[in-house]
Amino acid sequence: MSLVSSSDLSAQITQPLDASQALPHRKELRRWLLPLSERVVAYPIFLLVFDYMLLAACLATAMLAPWVTLQVAGGLLAGLVMGRIFIIGHDACHQSLTPHRGLNRWLGRIAFACTLTPYSLWEVGHNVVHHGFTNLKGVDFVWEPLTAQEYAALTPMRKRLYRLYRSGWGVGAYYLVEVWWRRMFFPNAANRPAWRSEYLWDNLLISIYGLAWVALAIGVAALTGQSALGLLLVAVLLPFIVWCSLIGFVVYVHHTHLDVQWHQDRGTWSKAQPFVSTTVHLSFPHGIGAALHHIMEHTAHHVDMSIPLYRLAGAQAMLEKMLPGRIVIQHFSWRWFWKTVRECKLYDFERSVWTDYSGRAQGA
Repeated sequence: MSLVSSSDLSAQITQPLDASQALPHRKELRRWLLPLSERVVAYPIFLLVFDYMLLAACLATAMLAPWVTLQVAGGLLAGLVMGRIFIIGHDACHQSLTPHRGLNRWLGRIAFACTLTPYSLWEVGHNVVHHGFTNLKGVDFVWEPLTAQEYAALTPMRKRLYRLYRSGWGVGAYYLVEVWWRRMFFPNAANRPAWRSEYLWDNLLISIYGLAWVALAIGVAALTGQSALGLLLVAVLLPFIVWCSLIGFVVYVHHTHLDVQWHQDRGTWSKAQPFVSTTVHLSFPHGIGAALHHIMEHTAHHVDMSIPLYRLAGAQAMLEKMLPGRIVIQHFSWRWFWKTVRECKLYDFERSVWTDYSGRAQGA
């Protein structure tokens, strides 16, 4: 697989834009990235097979290791590998994994199965709503912040839940309840788009996978003389909780930052070039970003969803070279994360600032 280098590509285009120049239209940015949107077949299939083999090894450890500590480690790692597999499915759902639409749909369903994610409902909620209206209040529902007035109007229970979600410790609970349970797993009419039979079939597909997963744990427990409840906890529930925590964290840090704005007026939102201004490139040391299939190179993904995960690093580097100072780049540290959690509680749309629960502007 030949990859186009970002340095070669940017050299063919123009010099970096300075701050006085208007941000090019998204179509122009996508034209810059066009050579990096080339997709192949064999490599992503290899990634999917390899990651499922990793998942099988982790689950085998969680079920068969002779020590409980090793079983717990296997369950923790299984949840992280589920995240890797989901990212492959995420690309397939964007039709950016391979050149073939039908193949992408099936690879996406295979990848999404291990996280119990219905392909068609994710496609609508993520591709259409989130990417189509990123950080537009009232439309993009993922990690949508409340205003001080909206927060004050909540019931005591909803206030406690909102505080849990934005405590830093509740990112997994947020995804589990607000995204997966309410909008993905057999959602009711109030939480899903107009009815399509595909939603039912995709939910039945992930239900079959989930039941097979549970049956495997119970069967292994019976064959090995272990506690069925213990194996369900360490080899089914623990990986799923880790997965929910991982994706809850990833989506939170993608679009929550003192330099990232939310909008409630569609005209203002459109003028703000939201595909660049509402996303964060969170960089990690020690190859962690690559281990997450480059999902953190998020600006390039929002500029052009057709760029496959195996070319995102080059696309992100090219955008950052050509648009210096325009892209929010954050080097990850736990200190930064907890600072963001403390400061980004509510949003004041009149002042375009994040506030604490008392309405005090943060980051000023």
